[in-house]
Amino acid sequence: MKREALRLEPISTFLDRWKAPTSPVTRAGNMIFVAGLPPFDPATGEIAPVPIERQSELVMEQMKLCLQTAGASLDNVMKCNVCTSTKHFAAFNTVYARYFPLDPPARIFVCTPEWFGPFDVEIDCIAMM
Repeated sequence: MKREALRLEPISTFLDRWKAPTSPVTRAGNMIFVAGLPPFDPATGEIAPVPIERQSELVMEQMKLCLQTAGASLDNVMKCNVCTSTKHFAAFNTVYARYFPLDPPARIFVCTPEWFGPFDVEIDCIAMM
């Protein structure tokens, strides 16, 4: 089964600008893999300097867009990996629950004591069609 890397605008252009060696979403057979992405400001492509709640909304909206581009939706998500600090757990969960109100996918919450970039959260997922 061959991996198909999908370009997704404007996110692919944002990643190109940051010289990030990743695809926002890949597909192989009935499996879809969405990369963990920073909270890009959709208007500028810059990483949005906003509170954790808004960052969480931005990464969830980007994940939703990636899934739609690959022919899926949030209903197809099987597993999510969330990376952030423990201090953001409650705020992130409040936003996350709005996107998965019923029967949420499996999830792991990876706590990072020190963050490497100018943002506070990333989430990736695996979905099946």
